[in-house]
Amino acid sequence: MDYDLISIGAHPDDVEVGTGGILAGLNRDGLKTGIIYLTKGEMGTGGTAEIRDEEAHSAAKTLGSDLLETFDWGDCKLFDTYERRLELAAAIRKYRPQIILTPYPNVGHGRRQSHPDHVAAGQITINAANYATLKKLPVEGEPFLVKNIFHYFLPPGISPTMVVDITEVFDIWIEALKCHKSQFLNPEKSRDYIWSLESMARSFGSMAGCKYGQGLYSITPIKISKLFEFLK
Repeated sequence: MDYDLISIGAHPDDVEVGTGGILAGLNRDGLKTGIIYLTKGEMGTGGTAEIRDEEAHSAAKTLGSDLLETFDWGDCKLFDTYERRLELAAAIRKYRPQIILTPYPNVGHGRRQSHPDHVAAGQITINAANYATLKKLPVEGEPFLVKNIFHYFLPPGISPTMVVDITEVFDIWIEALKCHKSQFLNPEKSRDYIWSLESMARSFGSMAGCKYGQGLYSITPIKISKLFEFLK
C-alpha cells in the first residue's frame, strides 16, 4: 500500500492548516496522499473527539486524500516515547510514503502554533522514520526508508526552504478548512481563523512570487540532479 506522501499532525485540522493546499494539489495531479493524526484533539476549545473525527474525514474527502488514520495518544499528553516511535514506524512501513510532512520538531513556535503537541509530533515522526529502517526492532512490516521529511508550522525566525504554490487549489483548501466547523467557524470564538490562514498563505506566496503558498522546511539539504527543474 504505497503512498506518495503522508502528512502527519498532532490534532485533527493540523494537516489541513499547514499542508492542506499541498495535498489538494498532489491529489489533483493523481498522486496518492494520506493523513495521520496522533491524537483525537479532545482538549480543543470547540467540539468533541467524535465531532472532530467527523470533521477530519469530511476535510480529507474534500482534499481528495483516501487515508485518514488517527491514534489516541492523548491531546496535551503527546510525548516522544519508544512505544510511540514503534507504533508510528509500523504505520510508515505499512503505507511506505516517499515523503512525510510533519510539524517542526523544536520549540519556539510562537503564540499561534505554540502547542507542545506540535513539537512532539515532529519529534516522534523523525524518530519513527528512523525506526522504520531498522531490521532488528520489533516493528511490523518490512524495513522502509522515507526519502524526504519536510516540516510545517515553522517557528518565528525559521524561513521556509521551499514554498509550494497552492493558488490553483486555494478554493479547495479553504473548503477543507471550513469542514472543521468546531474550530474555524465556531460562533463562540471571536477570531477569524480562515482570514488568518488565508493571510499566512498570502505571506508565503509573496516570498515565492505566487498568490498563495504553503511553506516547508528541510533540515537536511535537498539533492537534485537537474538544476533547471526548479524553473518549470
